[in-house]
Amino acid sequence: MSIPTLTSGELAAARAKAVLTRRARAALKDQVRRGDLSPLDALDQALADPQLKLIAVIDFLKAIPRIGEKKSVVIMDRYSIAMSRRIGGLGPHQLAGLKREFG
Repeated sequence: MSIPTLTSGELAAARAKAVLTRRARAALKDQVRRGDLSPLDALDQALADPQLKLIAVIDFLKAIPRIGEKKSVVIMDRYSIAMSRRIGGLGPHQLAGLKREFG
């Protein structure tokens, strides 16, 4: 399968969509970081939004106050979450574990 050739208008639209998606993900993590949104509420919001489902779990955990690189790795190991896993790809037991962790 070859890579499709996009017109300049299609490329511009794709870039704009990508920027909006990155900003939405950054805004969610920033709200969690500032304490405006609890980790549980942020997790529920991310699961409901197709753009936010693609946030890496490790990045989400590091956005939570008092959780850094080492503690986020420990949490992910505790619930058998792969380092490359996205929020939308979490299984029911993994989600339940994270909700217990922050609930």
